[in-house]
Amino acid sequence: MQDITIKQRLARLRHRMTDDGVDLLVLGPGTYVEWLLGFHPYPDERLSLLLVGRQQAMFVMPALNAADTQARSDLPLATWTDAQGPAQALQTALAATCPPVTPLRVGLDEAMRTDFALAVLDRLPGANVVMARDVAGAARMLKDEEEYRLLKENAAIADRAMLHALATMRPGITEAEVAEGIAGAFAAEGAKVKFAVVATGPNGALPHHHTGAAVLSPGDAVVIDIGARRDGYCSDITRMAVLEHEPGGYAEIHAIVEAAVQAALKAARPGATASSVDRAARRVIEQAGYGPYFVHRTGHGLGMEGHEAPFITETSETILEAGMVFSIEPGIYLPGRFGIRLEEIVFLRDDGPEILSGLPRTLSVIPPHGQDQTDDR
Repeated sequence: MQDITIKQRLARLRHRMTDDGVDLLVLGPGTYVEWLLGFHPYPDERLSLLLVGRQQAMFVMPALNAADTQARSDLPLATWTDAQGPAQALQTALAATCPPVTPLRVGLDEAMRTDFALAVLDRLPGANVVMARDVAGAARMLKDEEEYRLLKENAAIADRAMLHALATMRPGITEAEVAEGIAGAFAAEGAKVKFAVVATGPNGALPHHHTGAAVLSPGDAVVIDIGARRDGYCSDITRMAVLEHEPGGYAEIHAIVEAAVQAALKAARPGATASSVDRAARRVIEQAGYGPYFVHRTGHGLGMEGHEAPFITETSETILEAGMVFSIEPGIYLPGRFGIRLEEIVFLRDDGPEILSGLPRTLSVIPPHGQDQTDDR
């Protein structure tokens, strides 16, 4: 990562800390550090932290990892050996980064090890604690053009993996076999699959179905929800297919879900609340009489993680801004019959959402000879 980008992100993070009254951020090896510095230190049980104060930032680092970190970052390190233990290094870093205020307001990385968090809090009695997602997570919501480029590339890879899945689906193949092919298609382009949900027939009514040995059969509707990660950024897309012919009632439900996607896309504008986008999609489904069968939020942010802020929920009052990236993925799930979910990842521009995928949301019909066709839904 270029030095100018690191400086910009550190400045953005500190600006957010100041706005939120946070004096110190404590980050473990993981996505927050990777976003900020372009890498994250080797993670194991040894105490490894990045402490970010409003004026100074410093690593607490096991000595055996120090050289690697110094090659990647010019931030100072307080190092410790296995013989010494981390107590003195942690105290040194806290003294350098903590302002002399009482009570101290500390943002803790919610994804780091509990013993790391406790080691810090034991030395900061009386501190007020917030989650790093409310500070660093908020700073990460606005993507720059380089992040857009990487997300767009990952979306194109996911499109090709989806087309591979549709080309290989046929009656008699299992969900797991389709998922294996998806993983292979991602791997061929240097992407590591994060999930490949293939849910056939009644399994499609389970939004987070565990892909398994179920066999695809004629008349099944199949939910295909896939995502991977390359160059530090993620993809996520859901499309629908049917084997040879649609199950009864499918066309009506697909049209309702498509209308909900379009309503959410229309509502997603800078200045709107996340909840208003959720309500726009949910209203379409409720008015069609299927409200109880839309059982999850309308969307979630996407970036270095598959699920990150902003979250497009009924209760989120996050104000949408240009540069945010999130999914729009309403669904209807009919127990014992089938489920339908259509998902787009959008990059919010000043004039509205840009869809990152190039694939239509039309239904893919897999005919008996195994070749893919689409209809006009």
